Amino acid sequence: MWPAASLLPNPPTPQPRLRLSGGSRHRTSERRRCSKLTVLSSSSSSSSSDAKEDLVTAAGRLLWGRGLPPQALVSAVRSGWSAAWHLMMRQLAPSSSSAASPPGSYARPTSSFPSVPASYCRNPMNLHLYVALPCPWAHRVLVVRALKGLRSALPVSIAAPGLDGSWLFRPRGPSAVGEDLRPGPDRANARSTLREVYGLRRGGYDGRSTVPMLWDAERKEVVCNESYAIIEFLNSADFGGEVHGGSGLDLCPSELKNEIDDWNRVIYPNVNNGVYRCGFAQSQEAYDTAVNGLFNTLDMIESHLSTSRYLCGDALTLADVCLFTTLIRFDLVYNVLFKCTKKKLLEYPNLYGYTCDMYQIPEVVSTCNFEAIMDGYYCTLFPLNPGGILPVMPSACNHDLLSKPHNREALSSSGKQSIHASET
Repeated sequence: MWPAASLLPNPPTPQPRLRLSGGSRHRTSERRRCSKLTVLSSSSSSSSSDAKEDLVTAAGRLLWGRGLPPQALVSAVRSGWSAAWHLMMRQLAPSSSSAASPPGSYARPTSSFPSVPASYCRNPMNLHLYVALPCPWAHRVLVVRALKGLRSALPVSIAAPGLDGSWLFRPRGPSAVGEDLRPGPDRANARSTLREVYGLRRGGYDGRSTVPMLWDAERKEVVCNESYAIIEFLNSADFGGEVHGGSGLDLCPSELKNEIDDWNRVIYPNVNNGVYRCGFAQSQEAYDTAVNGLFNTLDMIESHLSTSRYLCGDALTLADVCLFTTLIRFDLVYNVLFKCTKKKLLEYPNLYGYTCDMYQIPEVVSTCNFEAIMDGYYCTLFPLNPGGILPVMPSACNHDLLSKPHNREALSSSGKQSIHASET
C-alpha cells in the first residue's frame, strides 16, 4: 500500500519510452509545481504574491524591526507546529501498539483485500489494474506485469497524487500503450478518483483507497489490494492466449520458494517497510531502532551480493523485484526525505551495481519514472516537506549512470548462500 495517499483517511486520504534521465534533462510539462501550489492557487498573479509578501514583511518590521522574531513568538509557533505535526502524523502514519516496539513506531495498516481468490488463478479474465507511479508497492506490480508479458492481458489505469493526498485520474491524459506509462483517465470505470472506484463495489467502501488494486471490471468488485499477493498471482496465473511477448519466466520457481520467502521475511520489515519506519517515526527511539535495522540489513545484503548476482543466485525472483523498487527510490527520496542518511545507495558498490543490473532489463526500465517519484513524495507528504521544495535529482539516479556496465553477469552461483530470517 502506498502511504502518501493510501494512509490518509477518506477524505482526504492524492513514453514512447519514458524519459528516465537525471535532473539535467528537460522536465515534462505535466510536472506539478508543488512548492507554488502549496502557497498560491494557479490563478494568483505575481503582483498579488508580491503584495502579500510586502504586507507580511511590513507587519514583521512594525512588530520587531529588522531583528529576529521575539523568543515568545518562536516558542509559540514551534509548540503549535509540533502539535499539528503529531496530529497529522497520527493520521498519515499510525503508530504501533505493540509493547515490543518503541513508542512512536510506524505500523503499516493491513490491506482490506489481502488475497486473490483462487477462482481468478484459473480464469484471470476481465481484470483491470490500478496503480500510481510514485508508489513502490504499485511499482513491483508493474515490473512483474512487464516481465511476464501481460501488458495486453491486464490493462492499467494510472492515478496521480493530488495535493490533499487522494489519488486522482486525469481525464485527458495520454494513453498507456506498451511502455508509455503516465497518469491518465480511469479506463475501466471513468471515475475521477480512486476512492470513487472503490466505492463502486457491492456494499460500498469507506476504508483507505490504496494502490496497487486489482479490479474485476465485469463484477465491479475489488479483487485484491495487497501488492505481494498480486505479484504472486501475476506470476502463476494462466492468462493463456492473452499473453503477448512473454518469455515463460518464472519469478518464483518451486525449488526457490522457501529461499524467496526467507528473503522477504528479512527485506519487507527492514528495507521495504524499514524506510517508512524511519521516515514516519514519531520519536527518536523509534527512528533509531528503524534506521539501525535498515542499515544493518543493507550491510548484510551488500555482503551477500558480492558473490551472488541476484538474491537467489543466478535466478531473478520476486524477492529481487521487491527489493529493487525500494532501492531505485533510495537516493532519490528515502535518503533525504525519510532521513535514511547513514549511507547513500551509491556508497554500496554491490547494491548499486545490482540496482543497475535490474534497471537495465528493458521491461524493468520501462516502468521507472523518476520525476513522478520525486513529485509524488516531495509534493504529497506535507508533514515531511511543508515547504514543498522539490530538490535536484541526485547524480546516482541519472539514466546514463544507471546504464553503465555493471559486470554482475560475471558472478556465478558457486558462492551462493541461503539467507534465513534468524540471521538478521
